[in-house]
Amino acid sequence: MAADGAPIAVIQTQRMGDLILTYPLLLWLARRYPDHPVTVVAEPDFAAPLAPVSPPAAYLPLSRGAELTVREHFAVVNLSIRPEAAALAGRIPAGKRLGPVADAAGVVRVAGDWQLYRASVVHNNRHNRFHWAELNALDLIPVADMAATTWPSPRVGGPGRGRVGVFVGASERDKRPSRAFYGGLVRELARRGLTPVLLGGPGEAALGAEVARLAGIPVSDLCGKLGLKELAVFGQELSLLVVPDTGPMHLAAWTGLRTLNISVGPVSAHETGPYQPGHYVLRPRMSCRGCWGCVRGRPHCRERLDPARAAYVAARLARSEDARLAGAVVPGYELSVSARDALGLYALHPLRPEARPDARPDARPDAREAVGAFWRDVFGWLLGAWGEAPALAAREVLVAAHPRLEVHLARGLAVLAASLRREARARAVPDTRFALGFAPCLRPLAGFVERVLQNGDGAPACRLRCLSLLERVAGLLSRA
Repeated sequence: MAADGAPIAVIQTQRMGDLILTYPLLLWLARRYPDHPVTVVAEPDFAAPLAPVSPPAAYLPLSRGAELTVREHFAVVNLSIRPEAAALAGRIPAGKRLGPVADAAGVVRVAGDWQLYRASVVHNNRHNRFHWAELNALDLIPVADMAATTWPSPRVGGPGRGRVGVFVGASERDKRPSRAFYGGLVRELARRGLTPVLLGGPGEAALGAEVARLAGIPVSDLCGKLGLKELAVFGQELSLLVVPDTGPMHLAAWTGLRTLNISVGPVSAHETGPYQPGHYVLRPRMSCRGCWGCVRGRPHCRERLDPARAAYVAARLARSEDARLAGAVVPGYELSVSARDALGLYALHPLRPEARPDARPDARPDAREAVGAFWRDVFGWLLGAWGEAPALAAREVLVAAHPRLEVHLARGLAVLAASLRREARARAVPDTRFALGFAPCLRPLAGFVERVLQNGDGAPACRLRCLSLLERVAGLLSRA
């Protein structure tokens, strides 16, 4: 067992945005375990310039990870998918390991129920409503600690603060709007009396120049001219940042710059939207929104973007006219604000009148969102984050608004139970296509079952656990 004062190692070797979404975990670790110093294994290109805004932690590159293997740790949390990260997590002596961990033979297994849940929503996230920042932490941090965290409200614009940043880059092409959209957005912002400023990394210098050309008006283009540290400082002078789902969006939200996230492509704002409360998300209203990967050949959501409508929302936010967006209907779009729900966890509150939390009692919640809320509260109960009451309440909302869904869920549970019995008789372990054989409304549970059985090589204890999960959910659905 690790001694008092034993360190905690967090391995996060993914992109810039992933590192910033680890900051809430670092903050909670410092509060929950103040006597356990934290070391973060991260990419130095991100860790070094972002160190001034990071919660207290020591940083090491992965190339120096072996330095952590000579001392007993209180815990190791691996949030990376890289094989080298899993190997390091297996080599660091620790009382608790979480995330992908490789054993001496190189076999990788996922430790921790919430890390396993996170693995289960890969390519299966249609109904996931847990934010990545919280999934990073739930195996170590109680929900009560998260709910007790107070986040400063983002800075708002006003007289003399009419500059709006327009970040044109993203880690993947499909996650960023088109050049034509950005050119139109710049024109529309200027037409509304605002001063747009183009922002981007070194790789977006040519893109910024093309957007400026397409805008057809004089525009300040700082693409490739600011490092991460300078970007954070420059953001203090802006009234708003219009940005796709990318690392600088998370940096802006973390440092208090209000963001309008244009959410398109293979992203889910429920998972990776701006985490702090008071930021806005604008996404085309499409049935496939919030995907893991586009299955339609090309991301049609990018083609639905309208510069004038996005500029309307941005102008309201830049001028602190939030109240005029309450209950607003932006045709063809869903406009939401990041907030906290009754449990104190991340939530997106749509601003259309019938979707707000204070809507009239007879307003029916969207079926997709009702299913997502149901599984969020059910998994919180199944995995011990809270008691049964939230799951029961979510079930009542789902049944009252969409009674046919209850029937589909009950039938699906019976089919899932029969499939598990067949797998057990054949001593088979389900492959990655297992969950896809079930209706979307049941895939959250089917996907978790799939991962549990794969992670445990189909051992009897794993099969019994899966049957127990099914029994608990069936019992919940059968309540009068």
